[in-house]
Amino acid sequence: MSPQETAEQLGIVFTKQEPGYLNLCAKTGSLLITSGHVSTLKGKLGAGVTVDEGYQAAREVMVKILNSVWNTQGTINGLKVIKLLGCVNSTLDFTDQHLVINGASDLLHQLYGKTGDGYHARSAVGFAQLPTGVAVEIEAIFEILAE
Repeated sequence: MSPQETAEQLGIVFTKQEPGYLNLCAKTGSLLITSGHVSTLKGKLGAGVTVDEGYQAAREVMVKILNSVWNTQGTINGLKVIKLLGCVNSTLDFTDQHLVINGASDLLHQLYGKTGDGYHARSAVGFAQLPTGVAVEIEAIFEILAE
């Protein structure tokens, strides 16, 4: 089953986006580089937001990223996940940022395979604050394998 078919089976629906202030997914050569996409969940991990809530927020952000990729490429098929940067709004003593960003990585593993095209490099870091107080922001880089 293709990544697009798997996404649809998981209930992920891709919708058309109108261009905004910034390019949500820029194509250069064989790369797709996304802007940071943010969660609807607001708050701080370690101060009211649980790891599970953060995990779900990271998954939601990855769905948004895939929607932007779909809008640029017309499909999420034929891609290799290269790199994620996961930013977690967290307290100074919170150290489970990696578990939060697993929400995004796990979805990519479901769609592209954990040892195949979904096997990616990643950073998961804590921030004192993110724009508008969101809990999670993620950006991604994909390689286009076939056009």
